[in-house]
Amino acid sequence: MKKATLIFLLLVGHYGFSQSVNDYRSVIIPLKFDFTKTENQYRLATLSKFNLNKAGFDAYYTNETIGSEFNNRCSLLYFDVVKEKSFLTTKLHVVFKDCNEKIIFQSVAGISKEKDFQLAYTEALNKAFVSVLALNHKYNGTGVANTQQAITTVAVPVAIPSKSSNETNRIDQNNPNVVYAQPIANGFQLVDSSPKVVMKVFKTSNANCYIAVKGNTQGILVAKDNQWFFEYYQNDILISEKIEVKF
Repeated sequence: MKKATLIFLLLVGHYGFSQSVNDYRSVIIPLKFDFTKTENQYRLATLSKFNLNKAGFDAYYTNETIGSEFNNRCSLLYFDVVKEKSFLTTKLHVVFKDCNEKIIFQSVAGISKEKDFQLAYTEALNKAFVSVLALNHKYNGTGVANTQQAITTVAVPVAIPSKSSNETNRIDQNNPNVVYAQPIANGFQLVDSSPKVVMKVFKTSNANCYIAVKGNTQGILVAKDNQWFFEYYQNDILISEKIEVKF
């Protein structure tokens, strides 16, 4: 009974928040969160942007130039990832705030027991985003009528790791062979820019070689001269396909 009551309260809370979330189309993402030491550490900013776009938002890093239609900073949502204190686990939740620091939506906590930091933060953040995706966000077109503090459209010169830079992303999106590695248990899933999972790879004792599964085809993903190749047999002939993987 207590469990059912808790679930009901969570749903009511999320429903109440979601009424305001739909008033916003775009979200601003910081490159560094309070608990991280460097920009895009553990690729949290990159993963946040990926998930926000998947959830139906237009997502921008704090250093990106945005259009003049967002001159009113109160027409934007402001995103944050918060790390909760937890023993032997990684526990994260995500928060959306308005221009006055009022919480518009807070997700349920995503928890990971992974010992590897990269895997743990990725799993916890993805789990936190489950409740964001459940909102089925759809911009209602009303916007937020507020004339407080115009936001500048001049980009701040902040360095981003090359793997997640805007320039690299633009180039990658024009290259259908580029896939992005997202940690899963014992390996990675490789997704394209749509995004769609195109392959899953699993760790072996060799860091430069993974067992790879692409559809009904099984082979290996192997590194040669700093490049990755998907190799498999087809009609007793070894096929080697070059794949650009962004880890």
